[in-house]
Amino acid sequence: MNAVTEPEVRAWVERYVHAWKTQAEDDIAALFTEDAEYHEWPYETAWIGRAEIVRGWLDRREWQEGGWDFEWAVLGISGDTAAVGGTGTYRKLGTFANLWTVTFDDGACSVFRMWNNEV
Repeated sequence: MNAVTEPEVRAWVERYVHAWKTQAEDDIAALFTEDAEYHEWPYETAWIGRAEIVRGWLDRREWQEGGWDFEWAVLGISGDTAAVGGTGTYRKLGTFANLWTVTFDDGACSVFRMWNNEV
């Protein structure tokens, strides 16, 4: 286990937001390890493996119609895992409070967990 630093977490989240904007397969894939896990509650999302994560993201393109904004902050870091809090505002879907835990392996995410609540 390698400890992750706040600048590394910030750079990863910025790449995540960029990938959500571009919806480019390469941008999404670059965020995750080959065998990464992506879990989201309360939507019971469980995407296992980089290819499934990319497919899952691309299936949600319609969420972005009309535009969106995302504000976020690093809440804490423990070893290889960071906690990130954010608020996503989608013109069509509404506003959602997010809590993420992101476990890193050499700069890529190996386990992503998100609690996503409409506010």
